[in-house]
Amino acid sequence: MEKLLLLPVFAQVLLTSVVMIFMGRRRINAAKNREINLSAFRTMDLTGANEQVIATSRNFDNQFQMPMLYLFSVLFSLQLGLADVTFLVMGVVFVALRYWHTVIHIGSNNVRLRFRVFLLGCLVLWLIWIRILVLALL
Repeated sequence: MEKLLLLPVFAQVLLTSVVMIFMGRRRINAAKNREINLSAFRTMDLTGANEQVIATSRNFDNQFQMPMLYLFSVLFSLQLGLADVTFLVMGVVFVALRYWHTVIHIGSNNVRLRFRVFLLGCLVLWLIWIRILVLALL
């Protein structure tokens, strides 16, 4: 079971890597099209960049926020011997919601839908942590 718990972790790493590639390509295209001055990359001041560049950059930053709490939950679950099918399913759901959030964020960027998906992911993550707390204390 412990090894299976790593599958959603690898999926999250893949998502972060893919977003990084999208971000790089969009930034390079914006610089080539002179939408962004190359000097903007010194301080990462993306003022004047198009919405796609900014949204993709923000999404990449997002991959190092709530997903980090998920990754720590996996470490805690493994360290405490709590890894089971329930944690696996919850992890798969959390990461699937991160994928959905990313598709919305760097695609249509429907803010209301994106926020709902984000909150749903947060709820799953909170449930993971509550479960760790309860099982660790029992």
